[in-house]
Amino acid sequence: MTKTTDASAVRSTTPGGVVRVLSVLVIVAGLVMSVAGGATWLTVQRQLADERITVSEDAKWFAGEKIDGPLTAYAEAEVIERHALEASGGRTYAELDREDPTRQVVMTGSFLRASLFTSVVSFGVAALAMGLGLILAIIGYVLLLVSRRLAALTPSATD
Repeated sequence: MTKTTDASAVRSTTPGGVVRVLSVLVIVAGLVMSVAGGATWLTVQRQLADERITVSEDAKWFAGEKIDGPLTAYAEAEVIERHALEASGGRTYAELDREDPTRQVVMTGSFLRASLFTSVVSFGVAALAMGLGLILAIIGYVLLLVSRRLAALTPSATD
């Protein structure tokens, strides 16, 4: 009784073949994450730039610069907080009476700060996705090298 073996079936079930399939999946996942992170970064950056906002002149950092990144957005959020607290005598929105006319100013400042902080967080998530994607791609490449070594060590089906 002769047993015929399909060489491609043997390759995909050997340890090297399994590692090779896994390596390709990890590389693809890494590339997708990197591209998605980059696209998110660029989208948030464009949206901020389209607003044509500049960092206030009395900011500690980046005064007068266009807000189009995480650092400039954070710098402006700090200025807005300082201005709102100055306008309210150091009190937050929750500490102001409902009839206090500065309550609206402080509320608007809080809203603007939250919007800027959302963009800062979005930049962070995008950077995280790009970084993890790069790491996954590197791990996938290393797994691909391991699969080649395993394939070289495993006897072929025709031997």
